Amino acid sequence: MPRFDRSHTDDLAAFIKAAPTPYHACAEAGRRLEAAGFRRLAETDAWPVDLGGYYVVRDGSIVAWRVNGEDCDAFRIFGAHTDTPTFKVKPRPDTGSAGWKQIAVEVYGGVPHQTWLDRDLSVAGRLVMRDGGEVLVHVDRPLLRIPRLAIHLDRGANEGQKLNAQSQLTPIWGLGQARDGEFLEFIAAEAGVDAGDVLGHDLFTVALDEPAYLGKDNELFAAWRLDNLTSTHAGLQALIAAEDTGPRIPMLASFNYEEVGSMTYSGAQSPFLESVLHRLVGDDFETYARAIAASGMMSADTGNAIHPNYVEKHEPGHRPIPGAGPMIKVSANQRYASGAEEQALFRRSADAAGIPWQMYVNRNDIPGGTTIGPISGTQLGLLTVDVGLPILSMHSARELCGSDDPAYLADLALGLFTH
Repeated sequence: MPRFDRSHTDDLAAFIKAAPTPYHACAEAGRRLEAAGFRRLAETDAWPVDLGGYYVVRDGSIVAWRVNGEDCDAFRIFGAHTDTPTFKVKPRPDTGSAGWKQIAVEVYGGVPHQTWLDRDLSVAGRLVMRDGGEVLVHVDRPLLRIPRLAIHLDRGANEGQKLNAQSQLTPIWGLGQARDGEFLEFIAAEAGVDAGDVLGHDLFTVALDEPAYLGKDNELFAAWRLDNLTSTHAGLQALIAAEDTGPRIPMLASFNYEEVGSMTYSGAQSPFLESVLHRLVGDDFETYARAIAASGMMSADTGNAIHPNYVEKHEPGHRPIPGAGPMIKVSANQRYASGAEEQALFRRSADAAGIPWQMYVNRNDIPGGTTIGPISGTQLGLLTVDVGLPILSMHSARELCGSDDPAYLADLALGLFTH
């Protein structure tokens, strides 16, 4: 039996299962928000000024907020992202070789290739229809496999192998001669629509492994898309719970396309969030500028927990471990948006939540990645701090964290919203 209450992590597992793609993540978040009394708004409509909870979705990104007071004087924004490194199905997917039917895919984001080999994979995503509607689809069963070359034919496999993304990462899905249009016909049938009415698609491979607890006392939690559904789920739970924030508006902003640079009309580098903030404050620039100056954003992503087999890869004085709370991510070169003011925002939120915390810094000779933090902070001119949940095997088809860590992150988000 687990030593601690696992209700939050159990709910995270359910969220992950319901959200194999950014579009499904927004749909599941919307379902949960509406169950809590939030209302979906369309960007093309006039927005209400009543108190209450609202959300808006654009292309796999979601912004949700709660208005608890008559006048807004500041925002408390918890930022995350909905996408994950995987393989995206190409527009003309039907291909094959040597009697095998295959699906042409493109690498999406920083995928560790080896972790996707010889796994049962499914496909999920969205279909955009002739009438402009959008249909979600998830073939929730084994459908594809990227086969590994047998070790008899590659005697140096255990000495390290670099895979060619074009020729060696094409999944198999059947036998025989490839036929143009067959895959889309299959996917459309799974979605219950006519393939002739599908004018566009965003389809991705999906790791089928169920989220699960590991270890002697179930103290570990493993799942695909911990990066970054963990943060999306934490912000969602905190926003639903944030019922008394006065004139401050608590907000969740979870963006698509973080893994590929955020340069889209719905990503963190777009005006999406900024336009929402403007619409909530009104047309007066002075009021908007004062609200932004009093606001703060916490960019929450996963980060690298110290790896027990590669401790030399980590900065010696800053080694975050599982079970010790979320970490503040600091970079002198602003790969993470965390200076002294930002660290104070983080520590106030952590103290208000009563949770432990730790610090993360990259080694000087191993530059790390970046997040939506510096992008959003620059785009909005907003005080922004980067935080993270320590995990192992980031970007792989199976990531690992401490089973209590996701609840710590939700507590941190609630601390941001309410203090």
